[in-house]
Order: sequence, then C-alpha cells, then structure tokens
Amino acid sequence: MASSLRGEVLNLYKNLLYLGREYPKGADYFRSRLKAAFLKNKDVKDPEKIKQLIARGEFVIKELEALYFLRKYRALKQRYYSDD
Repeated sequence: MASSLRGEVLNLYKNLLYLGREYPKGADYFRSRLKAAFLKNKDVKDPEKIKQLIARGEFVIKELEALYFLRKYRALKQRYYSDD
C-alpha cells in the first residue's frame, strides 16, 4: 500500500513540475515553492493524511489549469475583440 501511495506522490510531483513551466512568476519560483512544500511533508507516514495531501495537490493542479486557461482566453479576447 505504501508503494502505491509513493507512486501517486511522485506522479503528482511530476505533474505539478510540468505545469509549473508556464507559471506567471517563472518556473524557478514555482519549482522552489513546490520542492519546499513536498519537503515540508516528507515525514508524514499516516496513509489517510497522505491521501489528503494528494487530494490537495490535485486541487492545485485544477487551479493551475484554470489559471492557464483563463490567461489564454484573455489573450485571445484581446486579439479578436476591441474594448468598445
């Protein structure tokens, strides 16, 4: 069971790292904050707590995707519509 949670955590880290490349403040800023967040919780052993932290990470993924989608939408809107 612990190995499956470890795999989920690693997958979550990889996904967040990939999404962080487009972060508005820069990839280095995002990478350092991501690493700090994961290192802060590295000693958590309770499987339920780990699942809660994974759920929080998945929520962050959804928020980042929404942020990027909104940014792309605003850019397209500025290109094709005037602010009359």
